[in-house]
Amino acid sequence: MGNKDHASAQQHQTQIEKNRVQAVLHLLRKPSPLTLKQEKFCNEACVGRFLKAKGESVKKAAKQLRACLSWRENLGVDNLIADEFSGEIADGMAYVAGHDDQSRPVAIFRIKQDYLKFRSQKQFTRLLVFTLEVAIQTMAKSVDQLVVLFDASFFRSASGFMNLLVAALKTIGEHYPGRLHKAFVIDPPSLFPYLWKGVKAFIELSSITTMVSSLDFDEFPDFNHFTSYPRAASLRFNQNNPSKAKIGSCSSSRFSFTVSHHFDSLKPWYLTLTDKPSFKVGPTSTPVLGPALISPVNARSYSFASPTARNINTMRKSFFPSTPLPQKTQVMDHSTINQPRTPKPSFLHSPALFFKRESCHVSKMDKCRESFVPFLRFYRRPYDEMIYRSKMKPPLGGLISIVSPQIRRRHMSVSQRF
Repeated sequence: MGNKDHASAQQHQTQIEKNRVQAVLHLLRKPSPLTLKQEKFCNEACVGRFLKAKGESVKKAAKQLRACLSWRENLGVDNLIADEFSGEIADGMAYVAGHDDQSRPVAIFRIKQDYLKFRSQKQFTRLLVFTLEVAIQTMAKSVDQLVVLFDASFFRSASGFMNLLVAALKTIGEHYPGRLHKAFVIDPPSLFPYLWKGVKAFIELSSITTMVSSLDFDEFPDFNHFTSYPRAASLRFNQNNPSKAKIGSCSSSRFSFTVSHHFDSLKPWYLTLTDKPSFKVGPTSTPVLGPALISPVNARSYSFASPTARNINTMRKSFFPSTPLPQKTQVMDHSTINQPRTPKPSFLHSPALFFKRESCHVSKMDKCRESFVPFLRFYRRPYDEMIYRSKMKPPLGGLISIVSPQIRRRHMSVSQRF
């Protein structure tokens, strides 16, 4: 009896949704009939996504869908082909890397900072829409969402990348509602988090946009098999940078500073005098006036050492008296001693409150990191133009729908960055 009621309620809800879809289509056809391409675009699933984005409001969904159809016509979305973006496709600036475990396509954008200097905002929008259309073409029938990775390592200007990201998210939110499952911003400029904190309140898709750093996954054990390929490391965090500090020894005219490579040592650094070729760490009987050995207790120059540090052995001997002190004969009455009152609870006496916000921040960062783990393999995987072009179906594939092995070019992630 309960199963029949549940089935009937589900059928009733499905009928209500169909009626809403038909109401939206009726409002769209009211001014003028839709073209064949517009009818194909405004299918039941598409109208349902617009309804869900507008809170099941028929009028709002019809208004947004009408604006979307006008935008697609002005932009020429139905006429986009791969030949228009041959340079971007060859460089791997925007492409579909593959599908995740839930069969959602993963699109990666590696736009360079000087791209908008030679291209207009409309051209970037066309590139974005072309990549999204290719990703939608590769979706299975049971899948209606995609994942987008924005590689911001090419940008040094936080405001420049902010303009690009906001334009992309606004385009996806207004004209592709319900399509974005998750968006990741990888290695943004240092000032970008502060700008994003003030802007994200006005962006609809900010709740599903996450910032991650590629440095957090350098030693990830599940993806060590990608080390045979060129790594997609950020230019900002290049490990081969010659300006990086090296662990080793450094000497001056008087002292030598040496760093030990044994991380389990108590103090992995020590100072020695450069005029002595050999040294021994530990206490010695050498006078203070002519020190040739340095103890790890202070491990610093004796010219800056305090008198107590210089005479540490004599201090320990003189601290205790040579003759024993007389024993106390008076017996103290502990009942007469006034015990201090227990202080009232205060935030100054509760150190846990100081770490509460920090712990929440750490847990949030851990969640962001865990959410990016399934897509790390797509970020590190080398780009192959032929594989990406094979995902394009007509008419998006353009004139070069099939690339022969003679003109095939493989573009690795490292070659894109240098």
